[in-house]
Amino acid sequence: MVTSRERVFAALNHREPDRPPIDLGGHRSSGIMAVAYKRLKDYLGITSGDIYVYDMMQQLAIIEPPVLERFGVDTIEMGRGFALDPADWRDWELPDGTPCKIPAHIRPLRDGDGWRIEHEDGTVLGGQRPGCWYFEQTHYPLADARGEDWDLDDALDHTMGAHIGTPPARLTYSEEHLERLSEGARALRARTDRAIIGLFGGNLLEAGQGLFRNDNFFLLLAGEPRRAHRFLDLLVERHLENLERYCAAVGPYIDIILFGDDLGMQTGPQISPRMYAEFFQPRQKMLWNYAKRLVPVKVMLHCCGGVYPLIPGLIEAGLDILQPVQTTAQDMEPERLKREFGHDLCLWGGGCDTREVLPRGTPEQVRADVRRNVGILAPGGGFVFQQVHNIQADVPPENIVAMLDAVREG
Repeated sequence: MVTSRERVFAALNHREPDRPPIDLGGHRSSGIMAVAYKRLKDYLGITSGDIYVYDMMQQLAIIEPPVLERFGVDTIEMGRGFALDPADWRDWELPDGTPCKIPAHIRPLRDGDGWRIEHEDGTVLGGQRPGCWYFEQTHYPLADARGEDWDLDDALDHTMGAHIGTPPARLTYSEEHLERLSEGARALRARTDRAIIGLFGGNLLEAGQGLFRNDNFFLLLAGEPRRAHRFLDLLVERHLENLERYCAAVGPYIDIILFGDDLGMQTGPQISPRMYAEFFQPRQKMLWNYAKRLVPVKVMLHCCGGVYPLIPGLIEAGLDILQPVQTTAQDMEPERLKREFGHDLCLWGGGCDTREVLPRGTPEQVRADVRRNVGILAPGGGFVFQQVHNIQADVPPENIVAMLDAVREG
């Protein structure tokens, strides 16, 4: 019998497995918002367990074993090996009033009818406004910075995503925490045959945008290239040091290491191929090749949007897996991607349109969309199924069931 890990690795090595591997919640953009997850559990008649929100910004739920088993999910995120004690969680309430649990270190404060997140020093890092499903960053610590004297550790800690983190992201790289990191990853490996994805990050463009703010960072890249290179060099130095510690702790227990950088928009790349080649490709190549030298893993890049013009450069930099394959963006048609890049990349995603079909279609339209995309992307391997991005709060549970069942129905 083929194990989930074997199924995923067949696909990664461009061999067609017995069926397309399924990723649901194996990383932060193949998951499901907690509001939709509660409705899915009710629809399936699953009454056990609480709703655990592990990603506060995106309001993503931990997907429990009964749901993973029901849909034959082949992946799992390394964070499932952590925050296993009730003391790691505290009570909260979703925007629709559903009781849930959130990581104990996150302490949202009431802000009128919404919520805010504060740093320990009182800086408001972001919040959730009334009527919004998400938490949004509002503080950009280097927005007014001048010169090149940046304290990156302090600055990153003053961005909301880095400050609140997701389990086990609040662990530092001290010896004590590295030991805990290794123990949690080892224990998870021992109890699952699913492919384990370790979320490292190593963001470059997004890190600059989160620190300086989008407009300021674009101006830095275009108008002050020497200063931009200096910032990125310092950032990569920090990433390399953390990568070495991270891989030493968890390398034997993960199969895939995930880096992140949303390089695209709906209409194409955020940056030109020339700017990508100057600022980002050499540094991504350095990070990805270093990870592969440290441990025998496949390198995945989470990269939203229309990045078709950048894909040859990503492959040249050493990328193995591109996700989530935003097939509704400019020039990202599945036929084109499979034809031009299917021999060099594993296309991890693009299995169902999350913009129009999944939230607004009928179950039969969802099944038809899945069958079409799988029929294009799966032949010959090099494909892992996930919907284009997270399942949003308004997606009907019957559509989720139709989508995931259609993958195994063929």
